[in-house]
Amino acid sequence: MHIRRMVIPVLALLLSACSVLEGTPQPAPPLTDAPQEIQRNQTQGLQRMGTVSVMVQGAPSDSEAALHQKAVAAGADYYVIVLNDETVVTGQWYAQAILYRK
Repeated sequence: MHIRRMVIPVLALLLSACSVLEGTPQPAPPLTDAPQEIQRNQTQGLQRMGTVSVMVQGAPSDSEAALHQKAVAAGADYYVIVLNDETVVTGQWYAQAILYRK
């Protein structure tokens, strides 16, 4: 009986914790000559162009640089990195980003 009484407050707490992860929408920074990495909560009002992915040998920063180059080639204004993870091969990184334009 005591466990049933705790279920609703625990569920409410878990659901409210999800909103903490969302973040309050923020405006994207002013446009520059090169694409800028932004956070997901800064994408409101931007037009989604598509996704790009890379697989590179090296470090996480190498995959981030490769994503930036793909964003430049696509003519994007902004991009959000959604995944940057090492594969089962040591030193090989797979990364993915969503491209946006103003």
